[in-house]
Amino acid sequence: MSVSYFVRYDIRAQDLARFLSYYEEHHVPVLAGWPGLRRVVLHKPIGWQDPSPVNRGASVLLAQLEFESIDALNHALASPERAEARRDFQRFPPFEGTVTHQAMQTVEAWRSRP
Repeated sequence: MSVSYFVRYDIRAQDLARFLSYYEEHHVPVLAGWPGLRRVVLHKPIGWQDPSPVNRGASVLLAQLEFESIDALNHALASPERAEARRDFQRFPPFEGTVTHQAMQTVEAWRSRP
């Protein structure tokens, strides 16, 4: 079992390209120092077509931080490296909106066969 810590950015940035560039080039290396972190995946919106009426969402970034266990996640969240990430958050390019944090257990429910 693994767990993921998701940080969702439902925001408007003065310069979205600059915001995303800062996140990937500066913030991810800070995150990479967290103890027990196995990987960071950045999910960014794309243009897509769906003939069904669906709520498309407003996120400009969904960061997924993956850990081996809830204990590993809790250890990382209490670490000095996490405190440094919170300080780096204050250096992000200007934005307005909502940032949410959520931890979830990963359960693979299906995978196609090669």
